[in-house]
Amino acid sequence: MTLSITKAVLLCSALALSACSNANKFGAGDDNVANLNGGAGAADAASDSTTAAYFQQTVGDRILFQVDQSTLDSSGQALLTEQALWLNQNAGFNAIIEGHADEQGTREYNLALGARRANAVQEYLVSQGVAGARLRTITYGKERPIEICSEESCYTQNRRAVTVLQAGLGS
Repeated sequence: MTLSITKAVLLCSALALSACSNANKFGAGDDNVANLNGGAGAADAASDSTTAAYFQQTVGDRILFQVDQSTLDSSGQALLTEQALWLNQNAGFNAIIEGHADEQGTREYNLALGARRANAVQEYLVSQGVAGARLRTITYGKERPIEICSEESCYTQNRRAVTVLQAGLGS
């Protein structure tokens, strides 16, 4: 009987560890990028300026924010200007802008902060000529961290807005 319990515990442990092997389980958009670019050819797709892989890896898909802030700084604005240029040149893509927060604060506060961050990005992209109908926002608050630890180095990476591309209906 104890041998069966030991085997069950080892099996559960192995399954739990294998679930942790996905380093980007809450990352924003890597799976979408692979799907939009046909999966296996992601390296080739990253060199094609009309692909989602290029957008993510060359243009950049995420803006970082300061503590409790949803205001875009100059580096965020510069990156969003590049995103807008790419989106305006690649009308076959729409985007979902995800708002995220670090683990500090309540769930409700962080959901609202994530929404403000996503909205700030959306408003900036629209101000740069991207059609508002091509953009949608969603907030995850602190529910989808990409770094998990209670240190500033992790908090910094989790205070973000991510532009996730989707193939548009008109493409």
